[in-house]
Amino acid sequence: MAVTDTYILLLGCFDTKGELFSFLRNCILAQGERVISLNTGVMGTTNLFPVDYESDVIALEGGTTIAELRDKKDRGYAVEIMGKGAASIVARLMEAGGMKAAIGMGGGGGTYIALSAMQPIPLGIPKLCLTTIAAKDVSRQMGSKDITLMPSIVDLSGLNSISQLLISQAASAICAMAAITPTPEAINSKRIAISMFGNTTACVEKCSELLRNQGFEVFAFHATGIGGKTMESLISEGYFTAVLDITTTELADELCGGILSAGPDRLNAAARKGIPQVVVPGCLDMVNFAQLDTVPDHYQGRQLYSWAPDVTLMRTNKEENSMLGESLARKVNQSTAPAAILVPLKGISQIGIAGGVFHQPEADKILFEAIKKHIAEHIPVVEVDASINDEVFAEQAVQILLRLIQSQQRNI
Repeated sequence: MAVTDTYILLLGCFDTKGELFSFLRNCILAQGERVISLNTGVMGTTNLFPVDYESDVIALEGGTTIAELRDKKDRGYAVEIMGKGAASIVARLMEAGGMKAAIGMGGGGGTYIALSAMQPIPLGIPKLCLTTIAAKDVSRQMGSKDITLMPSIVDLSGLNSISQLLISQAASAICAMAAITPTPEAINSKRIAISMFGNTTACVEKCSELLRNQGFEVFAFHATGIGGKTMESLISEGYFTAVLDITTTELADELCGGILSAGPDRLNAAARKGIPQVVVPGCLDMVNFAQLDTVPDHYQGRQLYSWAPDVTLMRTNKEENSMLGESLARKVNQSTAPAAILVPLKGISQIGIAGGVFHQPEADKILFEAIKKHIAEHIPVVEVDASINDEVFAEQAVQILLRLIQSQQRNI
């Protein structure tokens, strides 16, 4: 469907919550907005308003038929299929253009489907879900998207004075958010993504200062798992000019089962997107866990350090460093744009320098050797006789990144 007019996407289970969605739709229409509706309800539809995409179409997009979902009577399976199908349709709507915002509403299943459907919608297009489970941890369903969760307070099982009030507010909120568009001054084509951690803050702050002095807008992402996922997602959406990946510690958590893993796709986006990147093995000397008593039993004999009462760091060993070095190199090897790896020989974290609790030069050496062994010949590995937080290291990182950007621009 080619969209010529802008609209707000309305999505949810119209079979069981048709009255609620009709009220929400009318609230949005009353503010002068156009609405496109998408029904994810398996058991039927509504006659209270026209539906643009019915559940049978969504089920087919998810890989089955609505009849099969009804016959199967497996709620979990149905929720998964409808979420997948809705996301597919939303992706096509995004390609067609015109979507100003998206709003969903529901309980557990409806929220899961709505959050799944919103995944193809990029940063900056408002996404709101009025939900009964706003206080629950739904980080896995939300992923790295800028989705606003609004508590429904009462169950979404019918209209009453509370649900009417909150639905009206949700409608006003999504319409107000949709009215905000980036100004030309806010759009900067010189954007740099940079990853940081408490252990690399000094380096990132210096790099950011130097890049801003060169006219770049710098976006720092905390390497806490969701931070890395968000950075990767925005890189894939074409949001950045280049990447200065100072803190790749999430690779260690992925390898060792730490709590800050960004998943297996961490460090893939820049290479696949074809933008310049400088990569540093920052904080690959540590794996993150919560309180000391949460560290798995098989790691209790390892070197552990309490960074904070709720943060326990485990020092990576030589075997893990060998695997991490190989993994980092193979990911960077995918690069189709200029790339480089920068190695701080005197410590890859604040606590990994001489005198620090994680200072183990031999373990670091194995990490560095693994990187050099597995890196492609055309990708330089630059060794700097400094620690990661020394100013000279930050200066070198920025200089190399600027050269890579210039090289990319010459080849365009």
